Amino acid sequence: MKPTLLILAAGLGSRFGSLKQIEKLGPSGETLMDYSIYDAICAGFGKAVFIIRKNIEQEFKEVFLNKFSDKIKIDYALQEIDIVPKGIKVPSERKKPWGTGHAVLLAESKIKEPFVVINADDFYGAESFKKILKYLSAINDEDDNHYCIVGYKFKNTLSKFGDVSRGICEVDKDGYLKSLTERKHILITQNGIVCKDGENNFIRFSGDEITSMNLMGFTPSVFKFFKYYFEKFIQDHYNNFKAEFYLPEVVNDLVQSGAATVKVLNSTEKWFGITYKEDKVIAVKKLQELINKNLYPENLWKQ
Repeated sequence: MKPTLLILAAGLGSRFGSLKQIEKLGPSGETLMDYSIYDAICAGFGKAVFIIRKNIEQEFKEVFLNKFSDKIKIDYALQEIDIVPKGIKVPSERKKPWGTGHAVLLAESKIKEPFVVINADDFYGAESFKKILKYLSAINDEDDNHYCIVGYKFKNTLSKFGDVSRGICEVDKDGYLKSLTERKHILITQNGIVCKDGENNFIRFSGDEITSMNLMGFTPSVFKFFKYYFEKFIQDHYNNFKAEFYLPEVVNDLVQSGAATVKVLNSTEKWFGITYKEDKVIAVKKLQELINKNLYPENLWKQ
């Protein structure tokens, strides 16, 4: 069964200033999602499922639903604060979205096969999709709790224009994940790459660390874990209306508890994305460079 591509496209884009998920960056108006879907189709994926918000549903349909219908199956699910598993009570004061872990959980009804999660506003590279597809294709039992993530070199994933959050991977000698720690407010400074921990202490990085950019591969067995951890998250943070249920934290909990193994597939691809408006110029330039190398056509979807 061909795997599914799960695209997390419900982010608010507050730092970018607009809906960066549909920002046109390619020479023929392509978004970064276009390039990810193109790479997924070439690698052999069979379906793409989008997680979006209700208030961009119509715009999403106009831009995407008909664009790929003859090349790959398309479906979507909505992420809203009040869309939660049965039995979970949502605090009336809650205004902030639940986060990327919640987004993955909402895809359960749409996915019955191995699947790969990506961010809508990141460029991962064709080889990364081939590598993760190869790993998932070798899993015979869809109830197996063997998952994977693609790791990128940390210093190649930062923005020059402001702070970012990244999942820092600790990997054992056999290439399996030991821990995945979400670090926030990471900055490039005159003194190197730094961030602050929860106790306001500075943490310094060499830049050669392996980081996850949410390119992760799972079997459907993972949904039961997401539901369990989301219910626990609600219990622990019921009165914290700004707390978010992050995808990397779920993966880390799975590894720490021994419930699953996660293989880290190191990528040599040059990741890039758009966190801030200033990142757009760089992304446009990098896409054109790839086109000049004949790695992508000028128009991805030209018949």
